Amino acid sequence: MNRYDSFARTHCSVCENDGLVDFLTVGHRTYRRCLCCQATLMDPAAWLTESEERAVYALHENEPGDPRYRRFLEKLAAPLLERLPPGAQGVDFGCGPGPALAAMIEEQGHTVTLYDPAFFPDVTVLNRNWDFVTCTEVVEHLHHPLAVFRQLDAMLRPGGWLGVMTCFQTDDSRFANWHYRRDPTHIVFYREETFRWLASHFGWTLTIPRKDVALLQKPA
Repeated sequence: MNRYDSFARTHCSVCENDGLVDFLTVGHRTYRRCLCCQATLMDPAAWLTESEERAVYALHENEPGDPRYRRFLEKLAAPLLERLPPGAQGVDFGCGPGPALAAMIEEQGHTVTLYDPAFFPDVTVLNRNWDFVTCTEVVEHLHHPLAVFRQLDAMLRPGGWLGVMTCFQTDDSRFANWHYRRDPTHIVFYREETFRWLASHFGWTLTIPRKDVALLQKPA
């Protein structure tokens, strides 16, 4: 049986506002739009079970030495590295089994600790403070994004950076056939306005240096 969250059925999981409106139904999946933060959300009735999610994740082939995967991650790595102080310490949050981004950042003289609930589940990492946290292709999977963003905010030192990469949802007319929507583990779709809401809510400074990348800095 799919996990079911009655709160997420009526409230936005990103901003917890109750201003959800029906957006689109594709097959057995219904999507709603939040009028507050503009996120697009899959109805919880269509969420996969935990075992089903892990089976999909196991199909991903993201090897740290793959040049194409590294070029993909460069979208986040390059602008983040421009902003980090020498010898910064951070976490690759939701790194998956092949932490390529961590390797790329460490090659530039920084230290990266890995955290992933399935592959690197050391929760002590979550109780420390860091100069930066990266989340690549993670936030679209979250059942309760706002709770996770609160956790990430608590992990950052004053002046620290949160780097997020996810495909921004832009064109409503293409949503039904969008490759990103077709991944059944993707349940939250962020727009630029969504990250602006998050930045305002947490007091972060938002920079969008490249397509599908948000850099959020905690106040010093």
